[in-house]
Amino acid sequence: MCVVHELIDGYWHRTAIDKRPVSGSVQVDIHGPAGDQHLDASHGGVDAAVYVYAEEDAAYFAELLGHEVPAGWFGENLRVRGLDVTGALLGERWLVGDVETGTVLEVRKPRTPCRNLSMHVGVEGFHLDFVRTGRVGAMCRVVSVGKVEAGDSITTVHRPSHEVSIGVLVAGMSGSQAAELLASDAALTTGIRAKARRRVQRDH
Repeated sequence: MCVVHELIDGYWHRTAIDKRPVSGSVQVDIHGPAGDQHLDASHGGVDAAVYVYAEEDAAYFAELLGHEVPAGWFGENLRVRGLDVTGALLGERWLVGDVETGTVLEVRKPRTPCRNLSMHVGVEGFHLDFVRTGRVGAMCRVVSVGKVEAGDSITTVHRPSHEVSIGVLVAGMSGSQAAELLASDAALTTGIRAKARRRVQRDH
């Protein structure tokens, strides 16, 4: 689990992208982990309370960049291993930790990085290349508050009735996928619902 280490200068204003691991258990409420911050409304809110990123995707960029990509380096709160975050469906739910004290997260949308990511990484235009790979991680809302600690298990407790994953949404839904998403049991953000409707309308 990672939270803000220090606020640093960003492209337009100060940014909380510099996140680093913390020891012990961290309380997670509907606004995210204790000790974390969001300085830009477009990067925070209850639908983006916890940013989850996969170790496997970080390894891809580590090879590409030629150096390690430690937990928190992309601004994520939770670095996970063995969980296909790019393949996670919108509305998918994960139990982090145990049922009694852990937290339940719901996948709400992909991360949409800005120039602050490129500045933090030190590579011009990196935020655009980051998106092109589809390996952007998942922004999640907190369904059930609780505590998270390094080494906690993660269990998928709900898979919605559609096939639109984080990776599919970033790459571009087909009309049939968008229609299926709209007809599913997934609670969608306003932005994603509007995007799906526009995609369906393109086929008519």
